[in-house]
Order: sequence, then structure tokens, then C-alpha cells
Amino acid sequence: MTGRTLGDPYGRDVLSRGPAKKIIREVPATDDVVAEDVATGFCGLVVACTNSAVTLEDRAGRRRMFPLEPARFLIDGEPVTLVRPQSAPAAAALSASGSRTVAGLRARTARAARIWVEGIHDAALVERVWGHDLRVEGIVVEPIDGLDNLPDAVADFRPGAQRRLGVLADHLVAGSKESRIAAGVVAQHPDHVLVTGHPYIDIWQAVRPEAVGIRAWPNVPRGQDWKTGVCRALGISDTRTMWGRVNGAVSSYKDLATPLITAVETLIDFVTVTD
Repeated sequence: MTGRTLGDPYGRDVLSRGPAKKIIREVPATDDVVAEDVATGFCGLVVACTNSAVTLEDRAGRRRMFPLEPARFLIDGEPVTLVRPQSAPAAAALSASGSRTVAGLRARTARAARIWVEGIHDAALVERVWGHDLRVEGIVVEPIDGLDNLPDAVADFRPGAQRRLGVLADHLVAGSKESRIAAGVVAQHPDHVLVTGHPYIDIWQAVRPEAVGIRAWPNVPRGQDWKTGVCRALGISDTRTMWGRVNGAVSSYKDLATPLITAVETLIDFVTVTD
């Protein structure tokens, strides 16, 4: 006898159906979801979502876009299908440094830690791009009027576990005077002082020339004042006028050369560590 007969609940072979199909849960890609892309292992917070793709941001601030494919992601180890929410999350507002802005920010009370830069122009550009981040972290940036003053200034500052010091130096290349000064200071305070910087003669040169509206920064003969030589080569009347042009050209980190970006972000990370 085949099939099920009246009064015989066991007439049908229950195993003939095969294994039950696993149901993959659909999860709206809202801005509080942290997901991992199965194909690449990239894990991050949802920061944007369209009809066909989702953008994830990892802890280092790196962003990647992935297609909204079935079972493409993991949440807490569970395969899921991310779908666009009814109201897709707006992309997070970003500061000039590319970090997320903190809405309604009230500047944190300043830490004892500091970031020092060589001059006023350095301080202005750092503030222009990283000002929001510095206020979030409570870090003050101060000019010291040249790296020659660093050893005495560090001695007066007295670095320590709660008084970390980061120093941004121009022309920090092997064999330079600046590198020798930096090495001497760091040797005395290896755990609480970090000197890093960029290879350019002056921070002006760390601004991308295309942002300033020039093809390239001029080559200035050794022995001449670099800023004066730049102005002469570009037909600018004086350094003050040129500084206004350079400063006004910078609206975000995208207008700066990578070595300067890396140096400043390294210093911010260093001085915000608590021992």
C-alpha cells in the first residue's frame, strides 16, 4: 500500500521530502548594523546604503562598498542578506580630516598632552583639517618657532605618562639636522615623546600643487630662503600673499600630501593613548 490512507498517519514516507531548506534572514542595512563581507572578510559599520550596494566603514575609518547579494554578509557569525531599509541611512557627516563629525560637540577639556608644530602656518593647516578631531580629543596644538628650540622646550614641558608630547617636524629625512634633533629628544623620553613629520622643506610644500593652482612647487636653489624663492618663481609679490593663497586652497585632507596626513594622524593617536 502506498500513500496515506484514512486513519493511517504513517503511510507517507516523511524522509522523502529531503532536508529542510535553510532560511537566510534579511536584515535592514541601518546605521547601527555591523556586518562582515563573506567574500573579503572586511568588517564594518553601515554608513550608507542604496538599492544595490551597501558601504561599510571599519574601525580604522576605511570604507568599502559591497553589492546587496543574498547571504553576502555575516552578523555575529550568522549568514544574512542585507537589504535597503525603508528609509536608507544618510551618509555620515564628515569633518575635513575625513572622520565622522560629532553632532553638538562641546570641546573636551584640554589634556595635559600636546602636539607641537614648528610655526604658525603649520598650526593653521593642522587646525584647518584636524580641528574637529582635536576638539573631540581635547588636544591643543602649539607652535614652537622652529625645531632648534625643541630640546629646551621639551625639558620645560617634562613629558610623562599623562603628558605625552607629539612633535610635527618639517624636512624630517635621514641625515638632516631635523632628524638629529628629533633622535636626541626621543632618546631621552622614548615612551612619552614622538617626533614625526614630512620630507618637505616647508609645510607649504605638503599642500598639493593642483589645489594651489600651480603645476608643481618650484625648485629653489640651496642657500636661498625657500618661501621667498617660491614667491619669486611664481611671480607673487610677498610671502604673506602666497600664504593666503596656500591656506585658502586647503579645505580637507584631500588637498594635502600623504606624508603630512600620516604624520598628523600618527601624532593624534600617540598623544591620546593613556598609559
